[in-house]
Amino acid sequence: MTIQKITPFLWYSREAEEAAAFYAAIFPDSRITRVTAMPSESPSGPPGSVKIVEFVLFGQPFIAMSAGPLDPFNHAVSFVVNCDDQAELDRYWSALLEGGTPEQCGWLKDRFGLSWQIVPTVLAEMMAAPDAAKAKRAADAMLKMVKLDIAALKAAYSGTTN
Repeated sequence: MTIQKITPFLWYSREAEEAAAFYAAIFPDSRITRVTAMPSESPSGPPGSVKIVEFVLFGQPFIAMSAGPLDPFNHAVSFVVNCDDQAELDRYWSALLEGGTPEQCGWLKDRFGLSWQIVPTVLAEMMAAPDAAKAKRAADAMLKMVKLDIAALKAAYSGTTN
């Protein structure tokens, strides 16, 4: 297995393995690849109390650690899930939201406190459109939504809604 040069690393109080299993069950091409208990005492606890969890989501390697509370997750870091259609968007939204909290503009906080953005790929195209009026209508529509609605975004973009 080739080692990634850059890998996202997530620090959990104690639920890294549970979180990795939760995410791997949601996304295709995902799995836990290794769980290692730290054999030495650390500032977070005695030998074996800190666990390093290596996992893959959509083929992207991640590492998580259970090592006690330090800094909670916040909006400064989030993961974007690009969706091709409303069914895919709805599926990931519902799965990641289980036990979590919905937020504005396609964002949600999962039950572990990690922020996710569940977005249609077409949104980036609409917001970058050369027609500034169309881009603004799409952006204005998105700003009023919690879970994103592709049909409503497309209607706003094309000017067929109020």
